[in-house]
Amino acid sequence: MSLEYAIEYPCEMRREYGESTLRALARTGSLISRMVNETIEGSRQPSEESIQFTTRFADDLEKAEKVASFCRTCCPAYLDEKSGLPAMTTEPIGCLGRIRYPIEARFEYLLADRIQLLYDTVAPEQWPKLLHVLIDSESPFDGEGTKELRRVTTDEGLRFFERRLPISLTRQAARLTTDNVFDLLSGFAASDGGASGYQRELPVIALADYAEFLEALLIDGLSEIEKIRLHKQSVSYLQFVRFTRAVRMAEELGVRLLLD
Repeated sequence: MSLEYAIEYPCEMRREYGESTLRALARTGSLISRMVNETIEGSRQPSEESIQFTTRFADDLEKAEKVASFCRTCCPAYLDEKSGLPAMTTEPIGCLGRIRYPIEARFEYLLADRIQLLYDTVAPEQWPKLLHVLIDSESPFDGEGTKELRRVTTDEGLRFFERRLPISLTRQAARLTTDNVFDLLSGFAASDGGASGYQRELPVIALADYAEFLEALLIDGLSEIEKIRLHKQSVSYLQFVRFTRAVRMAEELGVRLLLD
């Protein structure tokens, strides 16, 4: 269960396979990569189930490798080249990605702390534009969508967030909670009505502001030692850092970032 995203760059592979097929190939490739990594890290033989799964999807894996090879060598929307991020965050199809649920509580605390720090120590004229949007009393990001997700537990016991309640900010930012922030990060209803297979998007006009906001929260001002510590402690942090790279790359390429 994950939030999936795509840099909608019109490459040869996207034209050949279409968005929905690329997305399905990425899911299969990502799942099998995880199975292989867990087997290697655990120093054990592949399970019968993993062998059967790999055999069943051999054709899809072949297609995914064809796309992945193109990504690595030909595509300007390839996210993982020299990214410095651990292999667990990379994807076989480099313009696609995912943020796996549940969102970790420790990451949510980090997000709240970083926003509070911005609000308390940076002059308003230097805030990222989206922070002004968040604190506006008429902000469309009221947190209600995220609040509903926090209540969900699937039949398999899976959740969208580890925390059942949002983290409230304090002092002059007291009207904000992390629900408002996650509502903002979920973007907007897709301008094509979901024809791409993705129901939400970050439109081109908003990408620079989203990149600025995410970089201020997750990257700017952090020492290399602090970044390494966060890399080791939080998978959610790593996945959101890669998402931040995707937003900035989509902005540079002038294309939408699709979300679902």
